[in-house]
Amino acid sequence: MSDFAVIFDMDGVIVHTNPYHKIAIQHFCAEHGIQLNELTFQHKIYGRTNRDWISNVFGEITEEQIHAYATEKEALFRKIYEPHIKPVDGLIAFLDLLVSHNIPRAIATSAPPENVDFVLDKTGIRKYFKIILDERVVTHGKPNPEIYIKTAKALCLSNDKCIVIEDSLSGVTAGRRAGSKVIGVTTTHTPEELIETNLVIRDFNDLNLTKLEELLKK
Repeated sequence: MSDFAVIFDMDGVIVHTNPYHKIAIQHFCAEHGIQLNELTFQHKIYGRTNRDWISNVFGEITEEQIHAYATEKEALFRKIYEPHIKPVDGLIAFLDLLVSHNIPRAIATSAPPENVDFVLDKTGIRKYFKIILDERVVTHGKPNPEIYIKTAKALCLSNDKCIVIEDSLSGVTAGRRAGSKVIGVTTTHTPEELIETNLVIRDFNDLNLTKLEELLKK
C-alpha cells in the first residue's frame, strides 16, 4: 500500500454540483424572502455546512429551524440536479489509477448523508471509497480543519501524508490548516483565486501519479 492517501471533497470535486446548489439555494432563499448576491455565495455559503451558511444568511434561528431549512433545501437540490449528475471529467480514470497503485482514498464532505448516498449511487463510484466522512462528524465546518484531521486519522496517516482535493476557498484553507498539500479544482473559483493551493487543475485529466509524488516532496 502507498505511504500517502488522497482525500476528496465532494461538491465541486467529485461532481460539479455547485451551479445546482446555487440554483437551489437561490430558489429556497427567495421563497423565504431573501435575495442573494455573488459575494454572499463566495464568503458566506460556498464550502460551508448547512448549519453555517443558513446561520450566516438567516441569522439567529433555532436548531430545529436550521434542520428544517437544510432538509428542504437539500431535497430541492437533489430534484434539480438528478437529470444532470455525472462525475467531474477524468475522475473515474484517476480513481482507477489510484486503485491500481494501492493509494488509499477517502471522501471528506460537509454534505448530509442523503446527498452523499445520492452522488455515490448515481455516479456508481461507491466502490472506490471505504472511508467517507460527512456532516455527521463535523462540529466545526470549513475553514476549520476538523474534517481533514478526522479523515487522516481514519486513514491511519498523518495529514502531511494526505493530499486534499478541494474547490472552495474555505475548503482550501481547511486542508492547509490541517497540514496537507492541497490541489484546487477550478469548478468554483479561477486559478488566480486558488492561489493558496499547491497545485491547480481544470479537471482530473490534469492529474497523474508523478504530479502527486512531486507534490508531496515540496
